[in-house]
Amino acid sequence: MPRPVVIGAGEALWDVFPDAEHFGGAPANVALHAAALGAEAWLVSAVGRDARGDAALARLDAAGVRRTTVAQLSERPTGVVRVSLREGGQPAYEIAVEAAWDYVPWSPAVHQVMERSDAIVFGSLAQRSPISRATIRRAVAATRESAWRLFDVNLRQSYYDAEVLTTSLELANAVKLNEEEFPIVAELVGLRGTAPQDLLRALCERFALKLVALTRGACGSLLVTPDAVCESPAPRAIVVDTVGAGDAFTAALLIGVLAGRSLEEVGRRANEVASYVCSQPGATPPIPEA
Repeated sequence: MPRPVVIGAGEALWDVFPDAEHFGGAPANVALHAAALGAEAWLVSAVGRDARGDAALARLDAAGVRRTTVAQLSERPTGVVRVSLREGGQPAYEIAVEAAWDYVPWSPAVHQVMERSDAIVFGSLAQRSPISRATIRRAVAATRESAWRLFDVNLRQSYYDAEVLTTSLELANAVKLNEEEFPIVAELVGLRGTAPQDLLRALCERFALKLVALTRGACGSLLVTPDAVCESPAPRAIVVDTVGAGDAFTAALLIGVLAGRSLEEVGRRANEVASYVCSQPGATPPIPEA
């Protein structure tokens, strides 16, 4: 059976912690996790022609992520995010501007991989600049009709608005968001209601989505389709940091639905993977087999 082709499109950067630097960016993390979970994973992004850019490409190579769709730009530096951890391991981010990932170019290589993709993951952060926004939207639109187009909301600082959220949801056929993002998205796209399940169903209906995934930290996740609701508890974990846990959930979620597993199986495995990542330092620790 061929491996599923999973693509992350958007930011590639280095998370700079007080004691170390870790390669990251939500789409890059998803690609790394997807590769670890058995997918043919690709990243559509850009890095600089600098030491961090070279290290980023080496990290992708080591993880088995295809990166002919990662541009290396001479005139822009590789992205950097300074991360500080608040109580409970929750991260706070200071995101550098005018990074290489703000200038992700369209290319024949990007077009070719889109035509054979089974899933693409994209977020809101990399759409803060016109060039990357155009490339990401063109990439999503170029996927096969059967592909999963998952909008991983990933709200950061002020780098989003109603247009970005609405257009992304219209392009997508699935969405993943967390408890903090959910009320913001609901308000900006004009959803009304109070019960989470009702709002998630309304989101499904409004944008004709096949799946909505709400992550709730230690409380697990809620998966909603037009026909079903699945609530999955999270395994207990000693939290080291939560960086990358949502991206691990996204990767495991897609691998599960592409394998045709039940909603219950998908939710359980995605929570297991996310909880494990929370228990380890950095966004992309090696994931043990199920």
